[in-house]
Amino acid sequence: MTPQDKMGTEPGFGRLWASSLLGLLRDKGAVLLLFGAPVLYGFFYPWFYGLQVVQRVPVAVVVQDNSSLARQMLRFAQASPRIDPQLVTGDEAEARDAVLRGEVMGYALLPRDFKREVLRSSNVVVPVYANGAYPLVSKQVQYGFAEAFGTLSAGVEIKRLNAGGQSTLQAADSRSPVNMQAVALFNPTEGYGSFVVAAVAVLILQQTLLMGSALTVGTWREQGRARASATHWLARLCALCVPGWLAGLFYFGWIFIWQDYPRGGNPWGALLLLACFVPAVVGCAALLGWWLANRERALQVVLFTSIPLAFVGGFTWPLEALPQLLQWLRWLSPSTAGIQASLRLNQMGASIDAALPQLAWLASMALLSWAAMLWIGSRPARKKE
Repeated sequence: MTPQDKMGTEPGFGRLWASSLLGLLRDKGAVLLLFGAPVLYGFFYPWFYGLQVVQRVPVAVVVQDNSSLARQMLRFAQASPRIDPQLVTGDEAEARDAVLRGEVMGYALLPRDFKREVLRSSNVVVPVYANGAYPLVSKQVQYGFAEAFGTLSAGVEIKRLNAGGQSTLQAADSRSPVNMQAVALFNPTEGYGSFVVAAVAVLILQQTLLMGSALTVGTWREQGRARASATHWLARLCALCVPGWLAGLFYFGWIFIWQDYPRGGNPWGALLLLACFVPAVVGCAALLGWWLANRERALQVVLFTSIPLAFVGGFTWPLEALPQLLQWLRWLSPSTAGIQASLRLNQMGASIDAALPQLAWLASMALLSWAAMLWIGSRPARKKE
């Protein structure tokens, strides 16, 4: 209890807020988590995904048919931007050993009598083996060989139709009467970074704010300074929101622009999201810090929730594939609604109406948690406290 409280007079809200913010800035651990960690993550985490897509994956090509067609297929594979044939051999066992050693991530097998079977119009199969232990790389291996060999296969098929009397244009139309045009909305490069960084940024904001705020409230409990008036607690919670709002502006603004990720579709909607998301996180963190009543314990508990929250956030694994219980429990974390709203507003440029359910949920979490914290924090202390 402050001297002002003992005398029956309390400073105004503005002075209480400034005092709370100044006290927060004096705590080196809280400053590191609330200010230092978001900046550090903002620079280094997107850096890992700078290439956006995996390119030039090392592969092997097993050529058991010494024909011009097999050599042409090898040249097409070497020209692919997805794969990089670093081993060309006639021994399949050698290619398989290279996969086991990690030197290549897969290989294609051009079998014996390959050209003869193609000229006989047989249904020739070219096996492609990819290291399925790394799904992202495995898909690039499969797509790379499929594109390279598919181009040559189309040329062979058109030549067959030419031989049957069709013109080149007619042969092309006969081979593919219906063409598909695929357009990747909101992620034109189909980059992995554009997909994952935008979602993880929200989780980073939550976890750093959770740890810093819970640590601060736990410290107040340890030092016997937790009991205060409702006005004082309101000022404390507003002070804890400041680093969260600054970090959110830092991520949604300069970091996304600097890293050239899709952004800015609905900037006013993104600001509204921050206005709802940060208070919801601060309210949950304050309740957690009060309950644990210990500085280190609050930090440890929040730290171990990061990976589980990433799994239930809906960006690493489809929400529909989660167990029914987890589909309900995940809404207890503000990051669930925050990630979905952020992708809609900041990346897709959707209207606020499209994210209204998530925004309403975050606002409800903020109101309920703040009301609970104001009531708990302003109650008279028990004797043992």
